[in-house]
Amino acid sequence: MLTQIPLPEHIARLSDVEAHKLVRQAKLKLGQSTIVLVHHYQRDEVFDHADFTGDSLKLARIARDSTAANIIFCGVHFMAETADILTGGTRFVSLPDLGAGCEMADMATLRDVEDSWQDAIKAGVKNIIPVTYINSSAELKAFVGRNGGVICTSSNAKAVVSWALEHGEHVFFFPDQHLGRNIGKSLGLSVSKDMLLWDPAKPLGGLDDSTIKSRKIWLWKGHCPVHALFTVHQVKKIRETSPETKILVHPECAMEIVDVSDLSGSTDFIIKTIETSPAGSKWAVGTEKHLVERLAAQHKDKTITSLNPFTCLCGTMNRISLHSLAWVLDGLVDKNERNNRITVDPATARDSMLALNRMFELS
Repeated sequence: MLTQIPLPEHIARLSDVEAHKLVRQAKLKLGQSTIVLVHHYQRDEVFDHADFTGDSLKLARIARDSTAANIIFCGVHFMAETADILTGGTRFVSLPDLGAGCEMADMATLRDVEDSWQDAIKAGVKNIIPVTYINSSAELKAFVGRNGGVICTSSNAKAVVSWALEHGEHVFFFPDQHLGRNIGKSLGLSVSKDMLLWDPAKPLGGLDDSTIKSRKIWLWKGHCPVHALFTVHQVKKIRETSPETKILVHPECAMEIVDVSDLSGSTDFIIKTIETSPAGSKWAVGTEKHLVERLAAQHKDKTITSLNPFTCLCGTMNRISLHSLAWVLDGLVDKNERNNRITVDPATARDSMLALNRMFELS
């Protein structure tokens, strides 16, 4: 994880009211040269200053299609990297806090993936299609591009994995085992007969040659720590105490939770499902805390609570603060400082684009 330098004193000492004012004034001065992209999991103090909000896929498309010279990405590191790749390194892309990483993405390093890939090839496995969740480093996206694979998001994972299964004998899916398992099952594959869990800490994933050759989907041993906080017990408790409440979860949750829920889908799917549900409906939602609370505030004619009654927030995403956003914008306005620029080297960006373009073709 990159280290964020302390904010300068003239920013750090601002009250929240003053920081909000600075952000508004800076955006006004910068005009159309600058856009602020904000992921749905961001805290409200940052979310309120968004020019565009969305999930990973939507924000990637907005970055790609934007003509703004400056893209301030209030998300996590891999999202800012993707924006730099999609704009060809021609824009200033900033992540207001360099500590805003993704623990799931960190579970699949390029070195571990390359070692596992070579293990599989040495075992005589052929025709492997690598698929990486967009929650991954630019290095991993480039690896996938070089090896004929594709990137997916939770919105398009089903279409992407279907394509991969049509083009290869095996799909190596990383870094989120749960999304891969849930998508494979939704395509009619057997968890026990068609899938396996690959442990990168062990030679050949802790498996034998015959096993890896017989399974269609290889799932990397990674997960989202936020969505790991939801349990079957929580679902059962809601079923008992409020049977009229519908359970709606993200597919990064474990298969056992998805199986006993009413609906499962991407962040965008969750938002649209709540928006179009009838007044008076009740929902328990299994995803990040700030999104659930925002949905509850926006739809007061419905009862919306978290599936987990305790805090389930993305700690790394929420490293971005109102003051760090103010710092980046202030630097652009007054000093032409380009703080926290995120760049991807040309070779990595080129190979990543191969996988990203395949994703867009399938989305």
